[in-house]
Amino acid sequence: MAGPLMKRGSGARYRPMAEINVTPFVDVMLVLLIIFMVAAPMMTTGVPVDLPRTTAQPLNQEQEPLTISVDPQGRIFLQETEVQMENLVAQLQAIARNQPAAAPGAPERRIFVRGDRAISYGRVMEVMGTISAGGFTRVALLAEQANPTARPPAPAARPGTTPANPPARGQAPR
Repeated sequence: MAGPLMKRGSGARYRPMAEINVTPFVDVMLVLLIIFMVAAPMMTTGVPVDLPRTTAQPLNQEQEPLTISVDPQGRIFLQETEVQMENLVAQLQAIARNQPAAAPGAPERRIFVRGDRAISYGRVMEVMGTISAGGFTRVALLAEQANPTARPPAPAARPGTTPANPPARGQAPR
């Protein structure tokens, strides 16, 4: 009995298709690429911190900075490891000793301090002061970028004026 590809008397035989269809392969690779692009930003921070907003421009970096985080309970984290305030400088100095020697004239490694919006300003400044006292001069405070379309906050009222008691027209503010 002859198969569907065989004609009577032609002598042609059925041969399997030797070409590989790459379309499904490309589809799978694009889906994986999208998954990794979405998942990568979620893996950068391990300590949940609600950063305050700012309009300052981001800084350019050559070397990955160290990150010190202060969570809402006031606990301090070096990268993702909790540390005590007394041990913070010692651990930073150990990291600085273990990093490869920088090129002559290269700036020292930056240290970013991430303070949760709910934490008191004094606690964040205490952490920054401890780091600076340990000999680290490139310490920066991180803030979340503000929405560029959002309006800036209203300026503070002048002392002695309130919305209910504005200065009279033509009169200088107090």
